[in-house]
Amino acid sequence: MRTASTRTPVHTLLVEGFGTVTITPVDPAADAARIHGWVSEERARFWGMNGASVELVQEVYEDVDRRTTHHAFMVALDGEPVALFQTYDCAEDRVGECYEVLPGDVGVHLLIGPVEGGAARPGFTGGLMTAFLSYLFSDGSVRRLVAEPDARNAKAIERLVRTGFVLGPEVELPEIDLPEVYLPAKPARLTFLSAPGTAG
Repeated sequence: MRTASTRTPVHTLLVEGFGTVTITPVDPAADAARIHGWVSEERARFWGMNGASVELVQEVYEDVDRRTTHHAFMVALDGEPVALFQTYDCAEDRVGECYEVLPGDVGVHLLIGPVEGGAARPGFTGGLMTAFLSYLFSDGSVRRLVAEPDARNAKAIERLVRTGFVLGPEVELPEIDLPEVYLPAKPARLTFLSAPGTAG
């Protein structure tokens, strides 16, 4: 049985013509089953958690929850969870070994949940991105967003470019093998989006 999240939203935005987007920190115990359902789908294979159990998913997000450098959020549209959104300090992540990290760089990951009824809604990703960017650039501390989708994930790369991200180099993210987390090495394409009014 799914438990109710006790987390308080960190950002709410009414996107005209789209709906109200709410961004709430992941509650590992309450959200693990839903996240597991999303990451287990074949379309989410680049997320890297295909085959993970619900228990492992919960453990992973409990680890994220304990960190001050990495954050995970559930995203709801008009009250219905629709996406998983993660941010991280690039200097404290493996991507920091692949490029010159600048002050104010924040890494981002986005996984959109399955569409109800299976039919894609035009402008759906764009509406969510509007809310994400509003949140991330709201306090002025974030100067540049860094995304590193799998280099084989052409759809994600194209979506980022449509949003305004600029393509950077293709890199090899190094393997991470720690007691609390394992991530295999992967080819990634760096992409960058500067904050409004910021050069570069």
